[in-house]
Amino acid sequence: MQDLFTPEINSQADGLPTGEDWTKDNAKTQQYDGYKTQAIRNEIDGFDHGRTSHVGVPAIFGMNFQSVSTAQKLPTSGGRPGGYMADGVTPGPVLANALEFVDSQLGSFVKEIHAKGLDENTTIILSAKHGQSPTDPAALTRIPDGPLLAGLNAAWKTAHPGAGDLVAHSTDDDAILLWLTDHSQAAADFAKTYLLAQSGQGNDINGHPKAFTASGLATVFAGRDAAKYFGVPAGDPRVPDVFGIVTHGVVYTGGTSKIAEHGGADPQDRNVPIVLAGVGVDDAQTVRGPVETTQIAPTILRLLGLNPGELKAVQREHTQALLD
Repeated sequence: MQDLFTPEINSQADGLPTGEDWTKDNAKTQQYDGYKTQAIRNEIDGFDHGRTSHVGVPAIFGMNFQSVSTAQKLPTSGGRPGGYMADGVTPGPVLANALEFVDSQLGSFVKEIHAKGLDENTTIILSAKHGQSPTDPAALTRIPDGPLLAGLNAAWKTAHPGAGDLVAHSTDDDAILLWLTDHSQAAADFAKTYLLAQSGQGNDINGHPKAFTASGLATVFAGRDAAKYFGVPAGDPRVPDVFGIVTHGVVYTGGTSKIAEHGGADPQDRNVPIVLAGVGVDDAQTVRGPVETTQIAPTILRLLGLNPGELKAVQREHTQALLD
């Protein structure tokens, strides 16, 4: 049985002004997550996600929570500060509440699994697809990327009379990823040179001016170097023509709407927990050696009695399951 339930988090949120989605208020994000957790409980009970048809308990089900993510990124929500405290470690009020919410929802899954007598053939895997950077409020430098890209396009057209914009698409959070209209190495190098030459004023956690240089970038990979960074042949359209790794703390956003982001190569983006519990897991222990989220897929296949070696990624990268 396949039962896809993926409501759009960027849709209009109940009770918020027109145009504001579920991410703009953490209480609304928790409401959104609540719909998905109820769907999981329905599936544990053997129903489809809407509890309209009894279809049997699926072999595998899962969901992602958004509540912690928005709590890490929102400057304030419900009149309380988001993100972490000044030490960069202790969750602030909104984030602490979001963590408690997620904990309670996970507890409801465990309770439902127990109530249905499924403990003896259930393994739970908990992780995250990303973290957020920076966790330390003092490290934040917000930079509007719009003027940087507008300047790049203008410089390109000046150097190439009659040409259109150079930037076809950008994804700029705590990294810069640019897909260009001209995929030549010369065009990628042009963009790299331009970005590394730009300086200006962003703003800090309090909205006060904060200077930046090199467009807030520590390293830029252009053309062939970008493809090499991602481990694919040059010209692969999935890879940006330009990939910029920011100086720690830089977030590309207009105004003061965010205090953290993800999508880059910062360790705080990539360092996430992995927790396993249930069947196949030894007594409580902490593995302090490095593990990766790529190991989750082969672990699930092994738990289902399937061969992880059938995955192309496992064949190419020799990814090990988390369980023996």
